[in-house]
Amino acid sequence: MAAPFFSSPFQPYVYQSSESAVTAFQILGGEAQIVQIMLKSQEKLIAKPGTMCYMSGSIQMDNNYIPEHEAGFWQWLFGRSVTSIVLCNLGPEDGFVGIAAPSPARILPIDLANFGGEILCQPDAFLCSVNDVRAISNVDQRPRNFEVGAEVILKQKLVGQGLAFLVGCGSVVQKILAPGEVLIVDAVCIVAMTCTINFQLKHSHPMRRVVFGGDNQLMATLSGPGVVFIQSLPLPRLSQRIARAVAAPSLRDNPKWRHYNLTSVSSISRWEPERYGFGGVKTINWRYYVSSQLC
Repeated sequence: MAAPFFSSPFQPYVYQSSESAVTAFQILGGEAQIVQIMLKSQEKLIAKPGTMCYMSGSIQMDNNYIPEHEAGFWQWLFGRSVTSIVLCNLGPEDGFVGIAAPSPARILPIDLANFGGEILCQPDAFLCSVNDVRAISNVDQRPRNFEVGAEVILKQKLVGQGLAFLVGCGSVVQKILAPGEVLIVDAVCIVAMTCTINFQLKHSHPMRRVVFGGDNQLMATLSGPGVVFIQSLPLPRLSQRIARAVAAPSLRDNPKWRHYNLTSVSSISRWEPERYGFGGVKTINWRYYVSSQLC
């Protein structure tokens, strides 16, 4: 068997930190991982609700509303959580907390001090953070021109000098872009990137292929310098596969089924009759019920 004659410009992500970093953690598992973080006395950890798996007896958990979240009211109005859980070690000795990924994903430890103190990420990519890290909204709600920027896809910004943990589905690779280097990526495959990267978004094909061919990919053109983290199996793509697998054969073979962007599929039922009465005459319409719960 012949060996490959070239080396890939993409590298698997390896955590690197300065010698001054003192936060001890361990990532456990293979596909659905857990990060176990050691907390010193009076040290705090901020995580997303529903991600805490286990903790020692000296850890106290509380809810905290993040005032820096500009779109907090609108997220609450449309069913998304605007609070975070705060885990604090109140004991005199070190304690531990286990934070689990909410989906089959890999956990990426990101030291923000190595990336200029800020990084852009997907809104569902942030898992937890230790020390000086703030998760703020990256959506610019002011009237502006129609130029599409990174805030359309990467709607969250992590700011600070502490340690943050992100999640990426499938296999996660990183690409270090040199100044002027261009990389084209499927937009949903981007987990996070540094703020120094120039971001442009556009459709990958003409509109006739999007409408009639079932190809609805949005491609992101990234220009260096900077670092980008890419996931191989984003959650919307995985949920689409699951939805097609459990759907009726008539819908499964329909290419327009690909346009349904379900980020979390709870259940898909069968064809069921729905009876109507018009002037004393009863008719039966068959309707396919699809129930979904958006993350």
